[in-house]
Amino acid sequence: MLELKNIFKWVNSGGNRFYMLKDVNLKVEKGAFISVMGPSGSGKSTLLNVLGMIDTFDEGEYYFNGEPIHQLKGKMRSHLFKENIGFVFQAYHLIDELTVYENIETPLLYKKFKSSERKALVSDMLDRFNIVGKKDLFPAQLSGGQQQLVGVARALIGNPKLLLADEPTGNLNSKQGEEIMEIFKQLNQEGVTIVQVTHSEKNADYGTQIIELLDGRIINRK
Repeated sequence: MLELKNIFKWVNSGGNRFYMLKDVNLKVEKGAFISVMGPSGSGKSTLLNVLGMIDTFDEGEYYFNGEPIHQLKGKMRSHLFKENIGFVFQAYHLIDELTVYENIETPLLYKKFKSSERKALVSDMLDRFNIVGKKDLFPAQLSGGQQQLVGVARALIGNPKLLLADEPTGNLNSKQGEEIMEIFKQLNQEGVTIVQVTHSEKNADYGTQIIELLDGRIINRK
């Protein structure tokens, strides 16, 4: 499904070069469930942002379903992202001015779904995450855990081929976290490819492969 070849990403500061990703090679097959682990600052979120076409890189090649992402202009990358990828952000990234309902609906507007289809899909997500009673509230009126549930619902509603999740259960209680991981497991069994960043070994074990990063390098695969 996707492949990274010799990816480097760095920042220059005070005449020195600091690597965020260093010679990363990664192949993600369709239907895989990969957990990315490593200490803070190891490059996990940067790797996820590169996979999600949110972040660029300085050297290397990235292929997504055969498309050379490193050669595409921003507009084409953005189109590929919206059509294929769902992203669960650690910091939610909900739109403050929109209600829960409207936040979840947003990806469907990009994909030009009809009003009746949008209504049915949003209703299904509200049910699935037990947040029907929150649909008219704004993000500021929700707890951190509730915002994260909305973020997960928004990521899943467009039926993405690839789901990227940055600490998806970081702000949830243990029961909610387990429910989210079980949903991910079910989605993966249905054919959705998943790459998650996590500090939790329990969550990592849901994956079919665990990759460890240190100082921007992949140091272990199991």
